[in-house]
This record gives sequence, C-alpha cells and structure tokens, in this order.
Amino acid sequence: QVQLVESGGGSVQAGDSLRLSCVASGRAFSRYAMAWFRQAPGKEREFVAAITWSGGGITRYAESVKGRFTISRDNAKTTVYLQMNSLKPEDTAVYYCAADNAGPYSSSTAQGEYDYWGQGTQVTVSS
Repeated sequence: QVQLVESGGGSVQAGDSLRLSCVASGRAFSRYAMAWFRQAPGKEREFVAAITWSGGGITRYAESVKGRFTISRDNAKTTVYLQMNSLKPEDTAVYYCAADNAGPYSSSTAQGEYDYWGQGTQVTVSS
C-alpha cells in the first residue's frame, strides 16, 4: 500500500512558476513509476508527465507541457516533483500524483495503469 500526499499548488499569474511535491509513504517507492495527471473544470483527467523507477528516471511528457514542465524524483526522500515554468491559464487544474507498481522502464500515460493516487492540489493561473 502506498499513500501519496501532494502539496505546492496555489494561485499565480501567467508566466510564473510553481513546484509541486508528492510525498509517498509505504513500501518500495523506489520501484514505482510515478506520474502527474491533471483535471480542469468540466474536463476529463489527463496525463501530464511520468518518470520511470529505473534507468536514472526516464521521463515523458504531454505535448502541451513539454519544454515547460519537468518531472523528477528523489528516492531517498520518497518524493516526486513537478516543476512548472511559464505557466498559462490553460494549466489551471487540480493536479494529481499517481504511482504504478510497474516494470523498471514503464511510464504509462494511461490512468488505469496507476495503482495509487493522491488527493490532488489546485493550481490556478490567471492572465
């Protein structure tokens, strides 16, 4: 069992930066693929970024955030981060952290692959 707690959300202006954190408790964090998803009002939850637990942490991103967002992990702190730069109003959403008890090079974009979810943190970007 893995518990995930996100933090770092807030209200910012377009062009600003935020860093989200997701602290995991439970077993074997270092062997979970980790990801961030988001859900905007009235929209379905969508993939943002993922990172493998092996290979030094191979990353993948949604096209909409590529070049602006960076996912990283610190296994010693059982924490995954999402650095968000050049924020846009369309980035406004609740951001969720997720963990996947997957193979070493897995970084799925599919919500159904993830076994554990956090409660979410709100990010609001105004123009």
